[in-house]
Amino acid sequence: MTRVLVVEDDPQLVRALVINLQARKYGVDPAPDGTTALRLAAARQPDVVLLDLGLPDMDGTDVIKALRGWTRVPILVLSARRASDEKVAALDAGADDYITKPFSMDELLARLRAAVRRTEDIPLGPETVLVTTEHFTIDLLAKKATRAGHDVRLTPTEWHLLEILVTNPGRLITQRQLLQEVWGSSQTNKTNYLRVYMAQLRRKLEADPAHPRYLITEAGMGYRFEN
Repeated sequence: MTRVLVVEDDPQLVRALVINLQARKYGVDPAPDGTTALRLAAARQPDVVLLDLGLPDMDGTDVIKALRGWTRVPILVLSARRASDEKVAALDAGADDYITKPFSMDELLARLRAAVRRTEDIPLGPETVLVTTEHFTIDLLAKKATRAGHDVRLTPTEWHLLEILVTNPGRLITQRQLLQEVWGSSQTNKTNYLRVYMAQLRRKLEADPAHPRYLITEAGMGYRFEN
């Protein structure tokens, strides 16, 4: 049984989540505050966490940081905070997805299923050297990309960006994370760098660069690789 830790202080929303999740055979552990959430996470080892940011005892971003100190469990933020910087802060702290309240239960359940599926996939590790899609192949060991049987010439910067994305399939990587990793901490506001290089990668790899299938933009937040 998939266990879900629901960290939310609104009793009505907690009740709705518990009813909907249990009806679909999920195990549910509700936590009304951050302290209880961290204790239950250690004790129950959930498969996924649904987390409100506005908790009575601490900010939800601090809960994310605490969890990320020891677990890679998927964390889906449920929040009424709509500002882009709030979303980016949660994602930079280690959240996997961000769902703005109010939300439809169907959308939440779909994103929950997607998060669980990603954890069930075989993770990329040192023994995984090939990432194959319908249109191109990435050889991580040889640091080489091919499309339609031909080598794709990538610059070192393009390769670095691509490598980060394909080794985290399905995971949203924030603009800040990518900029810091590729260009250094002094360049984390240079989002125009990312737009230029991602456009180049799409031209070289995507069948339709204007409507990318694999290198996906999450507006104002970051990018993800979908296979």
